[in-house]
Amino acid sequence: MRSITFETDEFYHVFNRGNNKRPIFLDEFDLLRFLQSMREFNTVEPIGSIYENFFRKKELGDSIFKQQKLVDLVCYCLNPNHFHLTVKQLVDDGVRRFMHRVGTGFTKYFNQKYKTSGALFQGRYKALHVDSNEYLLHLSAYVNLNNRVHGALGSSTSKLSKTSWDEYTNHERGQTKDRDLCNKEIILAQFRNPAGYREFAESSLLTMTIKERKDTERILKLGS
Repeated sequence: MRSITFETDEFYHVFNRGNNKRPIFLDEFDLLRFLQSMREFNTVEPIGSIYENFFRKKELGDSIFKQQKLVDLVCYCLNPNHFHLTVKQLVDDGVRRFMHRVGTGFTKYFNQKYKTSGALFQGRYKALHVDSNEYLLHLSAYVNLNNRVHGALGSSTSKLSKTSWDEYTNHERGQTKDRDLCNKEIILAQFRNPAGYREFAESSLLTMTIKERKDTERILKLGS
């Protein structure tokens, strides 16, 4: 049984890694496919498969991206053998439904592409409740800069990683690129400008490295 209960309008740190620490992203297209999964499966109304949704998008056009979401994606980091997401649940059971669709869909894609079978991820995804705004701000820095975190801890940093850092820092607050995944204003509205957030995030990186690493490794070892 999962020890955490997901509540609507609350924030969560969600993460998992490959089964037996195996890589889950072997090339850039795998990263893009996971990002596509996060976008397309984040709807209250089921879409079936991404393949089926391709034809639905041709019929409905851009309106398909305006459907009610299960979660707000605040920030993300995809690393070669694990991922981190910060999400806000928007509807009852939203986090569970979102993560089930993404995990199942990506596993099917991966197994078909690489001619493998069985579980891709190490059991059920793990989750921590974000119980304060201070925690949320520091967590956003940890997730946005997670590929740097592993470098700071002495492990190698692969080119096969992608984060939402560019969404936060590459254009002015209030400007949203059409295909951005994240609701950045949850975080950026608390800073004068993106440069202020950049300074905050980079300065908090080391302390969050220590705290978040302890939290995530503890839960991964427990397998909760």
